[in-house]
Amino acid sequence: MKDLDREDTSAVRRMLDRIDPIGYLLTEGFHLLALFAIGGATVWAATKAFLEMTARGHATIEDLLLLFIYLEIGSMVGIYFRTNHMPVRFLLYVGITALTRHMIGYVQMESVPDVGILILAGATLILSLAVLTIRYASARFFSRASDGMDAE
Repeated sequence: MKDLDREDTSAVRRMLDRIDPIGYLLTEGFHLLALFAIGGATVWAATKAFLEMTARGHATIEDLLLLFIYLEIGSMVGIYFRTNHMPVRFLLYVGITALTRHMIGYVQMESVPDVGILILAGATLILSLAVLTIRYASARFFSRASDGMDAE
């Protein structure tokens, strides 16, 4: 009975040895396709936003912050493409910039600031503290596996 189990295990192992390269190829192909799609969509959206600013003849601070968001997303895609690590700090930077952009629009629209401003400011503070924590942890507890890219 044990010999039969070993033969079954061996057959499964041989089958996996043949299938694994195909799975790896499909996974990497999807990975590259998705990165190019995200990168292309980011360039397209940034170009569209820039052309709209040009057509208006001026740019607001919200417009500039939107371009910074696109810049950070493009940087994230480039780093992920080169290193296969997702830099969490960049996601936090995008969040901070988006909250700041939203806060500026909120202040411009509301005549009297209310608790919404405090919520946005608090969320921005929390994300800023998260960046500080990640930077401190990556400097203090450096891992060769992450190559200092804050991938955790």
